[in-house]
Amino acid sequence: MENLLPSIPAKRYFTIGEVGDLCGVKPHVLRYWEQEFTQLRPMKRRGNRRYYQHHEVLMIRRIRDLLYDQGFTISGARNKMQELMDGERDKKRNGELLLEGVDGLDAMGEGADGTGGKHALTASTAAQSHALEAFRQELLAIRTLLDADA
Repeated sequence: MENLLPSIPAKRYFTIGEVGDLCGVKPHVLRYWEQEFTQLRPMKRRGNRRYYQHHEVLMIRRIRDLLYDQGFTISGARNKMQELMDGERDKKRNGELLLEGVDGLDAMGEGADGTGGKHALTASTAAQSHALEAFRQELLAIRTLLDADA
């Protein structure tokens, strides 16, 4: 059913009515989901008007898919969304740790180990390659998510 949804325009903010049309749900459902899914927090401006960003529209589509297409309960969908968010956070943390490790290996490249920096350079290059591969995998995952929305 996700394929029947319209593509998301390149805008910074969306009103609740626009998001409802983009995601195939009514505005009162979106307001209810805000109470049930803590990750969903649109910005509120004058008169409590809600403005959603692109990532929130994607999140709403994911919630809709879990509830309407995959048959999850609200509680089950909430747990699944939390798992997805935790997984994304772990990926980011691991990427940051890899990059911190690269900085440490670069510092070894000064030749303090008596090899003129050759050993450290090899280790640094391997760590950088590993970090780049992790980054590549993350970009491929993002592409898959974007292709699913198209």
